[in-house]
Amino acid sequence: MLFDPSLHYLDNAATTLVAPEVAEAVRAAMAEHWANPSALYAPAARSEAALSAARAVLAKTIGCSPGEVVFTGCGSEGNNIALLGLAAARKSWGRKIVASGYEHPSVARPLERLAQEGWRVELVPPAQDGRLPLDELLNRVDKATALVACMQVNNETGAQNDVAALAAGAKAANSRTAVHVDGVQGWLRLPPFTKAALANIDSYTVSGHKIHAPKGVGALYLRRGCSIQPPYLGGGQERGIRPGTENVPYAVGLGVAAGRLAGDIPARAAAAAGLNARLRAGLAAIPGVLLNSPEDAVPQVLNLSLGAGRPRSETMLHFLEARGVYVSSGSACSKGAASHTLMAMGLPAGRIDTALRVSFCADNTAADVDALLEGLEAGLKSLQANRGRHRG
Repeated sequence: MLFDPSLHYLDNAATTLVAPEVAEAVRAAMAEHWANPSALYAPAARSEAALSAARAVLAKTIGCSPGEVVFTGCGSEGNNIALLGLAAARKSWGRKIVASGYEHPSVARPLERLAQEGWRVELVPPAQDGRLPLDELLNRVDKATALVACMQVNNETGAQNDVAALAAGAKAANSRTAVHVDGVQGWLRLPPFTKAALANIDSYTVSGHKIHAPKGVGALYLRRGCSIQPPYLGGGQERGIRPGTENVPYAVGLGVAAGRLAGDIPARAAAAAGLNARLRAGLAAIPGVLLNSPEDAVPQVLNLSLGAGRPRSETMLHFLEARGVYVSSGSACSKGAASHTLMAMGLPAGRIDTALRVSFCADNTAADVDALLEGLEAGLKSLQANRGRHRG
């Protein structure tokens, strides 16, 4: 899929290349499904049919019914709609929110706003190994808890959380508590939820550009019967949850991308696991390198630190880029800021400042891993030598 085989793109947790068949589906839909799906004439009915077909595909990959899928502009928008809307619908009886302490900014920032509005927001940080103590989250759920939020897979370390068990426990503690799950990094990397598991999850967000669909499209699962006060006002599109004329071509593309990946989740996970193991083995041969991802993280993501006294993340990123190797220092939304996740894990500054995130997709190869390992070894030798000369 890579347009230039000399490039070694290993930042798929930030975004993915649009698959050729997805791009073609979007192009065709722009020409064929141009009508507003809310209108009453025949071309509009065809647009509505295309939208419904895409919705059905998404529902199958999540494990819900098509009527529970709301198209959004991205995962961040879905998180905002869910958190602000679920909280607003419960403020008459609950003023407490419990969440993990390493959520994506699109969850963390809305929680900060809710705290400013008088909500009591309790955050549970992960342990130093990256694992989240789910029991501690559950211990904080009480009769005043309106909302629980926890990501399915952490975007920086790949740590995965048993959100189905968390949701069941939260509902057992307080049946009125809403449970929101950011599924952007877990969707189509992990199997769909069972019907029983999804019954306890009130909302779940997904994003197109993480699965080889275009940027600018996502979806929100909203459990049927779940009470929500949408933050947007407008027409009645998407059940009134996300009003505005739907982006039919991108929704079609999202459906094609989801259908393309849904059938081979185990095979793609196995391929990523092989690349992950190859990278771990290579890193073990480089003295001083530390791994920040837990052993049971999803295989598509591996977070590492070069170690205190080594070149900072940004310096190494530019060195690797010059060699055609692309990784990141953490969340792409942080723009080079210190890793929120690694800080929440309580790691020392020297480890955080030298952290790199590597993330695979099914199109990556062993050559990509080898290019990264060669680049890291060359970078450590060259950059540290330069630092020594400058000090001299």
